[in-house]
Amino acid sequence: MGYRLGIDVGGTFTDLVLFSEDTGAVVVDKVPSVPADPSEGILSGIVSILARARAKPASVSYVAHGTTVATNTLLQRHGARTALVTTRGFRDLLEIARQRRPSLYDLHAPKPPVLVRRALRREVQERVTADGSVRVPLEAAEVDRVLDALAGEGLEALAICFLYSFLHPEHERLVAERARARLPGVAVSASSEVAPEFREYERLSTTVANAYLLPRMGRYAEAFRRRVAEVGVPAAPYINQSNGGTISIEEAARAPVRTVLSGPSAGVAGAAWTASRLGLDSIVTFDMGGTSTDVSFVRDGTPAVAFEREIGGIPLRVAALDIHTIGAGGGSVAWRDSGGALRVGPESAGAHPGPACYARGGQAPTVTDANLLLGRLGPGGLLGGAMALDVGAAERAVAALAAELGLSPLETARGIVAVVNANMAGALRVVTVQRGVDPSGLALVAFGGAGPLHAGALARELGIPSLVVPPSPGLLCALGLLVEDLRTDAVRTWVGTLEPATIASLDKLFLELEAEARAWLDRERVPAPRRSLERWLDMRYAGQNYELLVPVPEDVWTGGGVEPLRARFLAMHEAAYGYAADDEPIQVVNVRLVARGRPDPPSLPRLPRATCAVGAALVARRRVLFDLDAGFVDCPVYDRARLGAGHVVEGPAVIEQFDSTTLLHPGQRATVDDLGVLLVHEG
Repeated sequence: MGYRLGIDVGGTFTDLVLFSEDTGAVVVDKVPSVPADPSEGILSGIVSILARARAKPASVSYVAHGTTVATNTLLQRHGARTALVTTRGFRDLLEIARQRRPSLYDLHAPKPPVLVRRALRREVQERVTADGSVRVPLEAAEVDRVLDALAGEGLEALAICFLYSFLHPEHERLVAERARARLPGVAVSASSEVAPEFREYERLSTTVANAYLLPRMGRYAEAFRRRVAEVGVPAAPYINQSNGGTISIEEAARAPVRTVLSGPSAGVAGAAWTASRLGLDSIVTFDMGGTSTDVSFVRDGTPAVAFEREIGGIPLRVAALDIHTIGAGGGSVAWRDSGGALRVGPESAGAHPGPACYARGGQAPTVTDANLLLGRLGPGGLLGGAMALDVGAAERAVAALAAELGLSPLETARGIVAVVNANMAGALRVVTVQRGVDPSGLALVAFGGAGPLHAGALARELGIPSLVVPPSPGLLCALGLLVEDLRTDAVRTWVGTLEPATIASLDKLFLELEAEARAWLDRERVPAPRRSLERWLDMRYAGQNYELLVPVPEDVWTGGGVEPLRARFLAMHEAAYGYAADDEPIQVVNVRLVARGRPDPPSLPRLPRATCAVGAALVARRRVLFDLDAGFVDCPVYDRARLGAGHVVEGPAVIEQFDSTTLLHPGQRATVDDLGVLLVHEG
């Protein structure tokens, strides 16, 4: 036995959670991120948290990491110099795309730049038909000529994507094999390995993105592994995926496109796990950090999964938790637009220089500066007072914007908070109201360093009756890394009508995928009792263009035939779209398998029952502005570490802790349960 360590690298802070498998104790820490080299922030964080826990590096048996490297590389276009080899006639598919126009009436809207410039896109003569048969064979000599022509282009990566490679991958394998021999040092990515499913544009875009990320992610993964080893930690590290599961660092370096939502997905997993301990099945997660806000809906304890995302204008066909992200965080910069209106984000002050109140040279007003002026944050600072806040610098930054707007500094600060809250409320509506989910039947789980500071207002605005603030909300993403499964998703395209004769074909495909999954679980050293395999199908009515992900009932294979599967699809279609057509033919499109290796999750330590009045946790009083008309209100400030199970805190109040601050509005009440969770309700 030993320690399990979760590390989440955000744009502003690197969060760490250390769990003792022997005692059940949980130690948390938070250090500034180092955007130029995230592994440097990880190194200092590991040293800090081990010292805090008085633990030896050699006692750490498991390390998992959530990273933004892949996301930032795509957003900033800092990836590898990449070439593409594709089927003749499809060289320009990256730019043709789906011909969808996000700005329908804007004739001059710029398109996001493609990841491979046209001069580095090469075609070869090959053609496989829609049934998987070869119509035009691929000639090795032509492949060699194309690769030799690319050899002098200074390439770092090569993407290979042929039209029907998901049915006949041999042509791509030939090119990949010869490319690795003739282009030493060039990372190779083939679509039949990355995304073996139909829809050629999304498959091409995903494969190109994977190639574009390979060299940088490989270097980062090696730097992360080296940093962990440098401090004496013997455990082989793992990296979080977009699908809410972890993979070995070798797998992450091989398929970096799987990690584009690495950090946010860990937070959703941590929130779902925390909610399950409270008996809450359906929740909406609200993760507000320094740079962005991520929201997601969890139904019946299971986070929603989507298979198509867009990052920086690049469509990606990968399994990912269905997370909606906006540029709204504590570091989001407030500004005046050309029409004179107050706007907040998406630009962020980041970790360096950070908000003006960090006193690191930042001069732009941010959400954190506004909260400080309104008294919602205290001048004592963040991280338990280790990071003092400069009220004067915040006042100067907000006053400069106020002069542009013709408002007072207080009006401007209150406006900044109102605008960012409106932006975040809109994001929460996207994952609830706009999808037919009534928020009044949910609980809002608030986390991230800034989440509990804003969640009370958002819960009230959306009519969400229950607000849940975990024991360490600012570190929940790091905790999520310790409760997630090892996970891999496999997919094969199989298009056919759902009928009794198809069951045998589907079972054969599933058995093939299960054999591959067991080999992966063997490589990941997952013991047999901790393994699970799940069968899923992408299904639709014939003629539809989008599918529903349907879990396959076990009785399909034990004599039930297609009827249990048909019934499940009809029920899910009615829930999603409000109707189900019993007499329409149903198609299967993709066969999916999810393989999991389940860990021993940590147990949240139980809080002792409070033996004294809540006033024993009172550490200060502070003037806080909730409403301009009402003016400042004298609020008690409580130290969360001194609150015991059963304590009740009446709003208005501020509850401070090492990693976050919770704000209770007038009329709200927080009860501390025996897990240390704050349960906030109206009245």
